[in-house]
Amino acid sequence: MSGLVLIAGGTVFACAAGFYLRGRTVRSPRAVLGGVLAVLAVLLAAGLVLTLLPAPSAAAEATAASAASGLGFLGASLATGLACLGAGIAVAVVGAAALGVVGEKPSMLGTTLIYLGLAEGIAIYGVIVSLLILGKL
Repeated sequence: MSGLVLIAGGTVFACAAGFYLRGRTVRSPRAVLGGVLAVLAVLLAAGLVLTLLPAPSAAAEATAASAASGLGFLGASLATGLACLGAGIAVAVVGAAALGVVGEKPSMLGTTLIYLGLAEGIAIYGVIVSLLILGKL
């Protein structure tokens, strides 16, 4: 249970960092992203270790089932989170390029919307994979 609390705390930390940095000018965004990802990695590793530790009063089979379901939830959350992170980066790059193209040639609007839809599809694939994982638990 404490492992899941750490994983949820990491998610809250990432959201709070994004909310704090919203609309601000950051001198080195890669350093900030690296720091946030490092903190998330530590919280995720600690949560994973605490999730996999055997319960003192549970039977071996119940512990194995609990660890398997905990890893299933972890896999589902990672599938969705990383896919959404990748989709956000892709939409940022494609959206900036699309605005430049539409500014130069407005007739290309439909084509750029297709590219933006393809970039957003990455997040949908992550959600589908996480639903498939949750369906197996």
